[in-house]
Amino acid sequence: MKLGIVGKGGVGKTTTSALVAAAHHRAGHRVVAIDTDSNPNLGLSLGLTTQEVDAMPVLPRSVIVGHGGDVTVDELLAEYGRATPVGPVPLSAIRVNEAGGGCTCSGHATVRSLLGEALEQHADITVVDMEAGLEHLSRAGGTLAHADVLLVVMEPSRKSVITAARTVQLAADLGLQRVLGLGNKVRDEADADFLREACEDQGVPLVGILPHAQAVRDADRAGVGVAVEPPPAVQAALDDVLGQLGPVPAVSG
Repeated sequence: MKLGIVGKGGVGKTTTSALVAAAHHRAGHRVVAIDTDSNPNLGLSLGLTTQEVDAMPVLPRSVIVGHGGDVTVDELLAEYGRATPVGPVPLSAIRVNEAGGGCTCSGHATVRSLLGEALEQHADITVVDMEAGLEHLSRAGGTLAHADVLLVVMEPSRKSVITAARTVQLAADLGLQRVLGLGNKVRDEADADFLREACEDQGVPLVGILPHAQAVRDADRAGVGVAVEPPPAVQAALDDVLGQLGPVPAVSG
């Protein structure tokens, strides 16, 4: 399964990506987690230190992986992936270290090719933590064109749900069959009711709601990977969501 996680900036995409990846690893799946943010932090949420994340090499631009390519998938994972305390192997696809660093399109093209074929025999689950906004869906070909499921993370705000609705439409234009909204940072039943009503009004299929947890903020401030010890209430709600996505068939490799 190739799972893309998208949403408006600040809704909690990276935290959600890490929790999803860690949950699948605990279930016995081989998990690769790809960070496409130009300021990559997914490794931190998976338990790496800041120094370890900063030292991670970025996937080479426009690399061709697999049959007839520049490198094999095994070579790519060995050189560019890193072991994490919670199991999933993160890859950093894009990093911008200086102003005027240029277009990141080639990095997205690399991710698209990996999702297309290269990782098929090397991961049961590939989680892609996308950059904020909609550009990854409007690029020619669409970075997530090969995703099996798109989870659109939303907080309980009108702007967040409207962005999700636009994402649903763009994903449909790419031919993505399963696009689901996921509420996050929900403090009370009023927040939950707002999300349900707004999603119904905007045509966003809501698959679940994750509660607000102070432990997430505390982990971030302490520099501790939130997926190392996920808040029980958040993890229980997320497990219910993942159960609705269906079983993940193991692949040989």
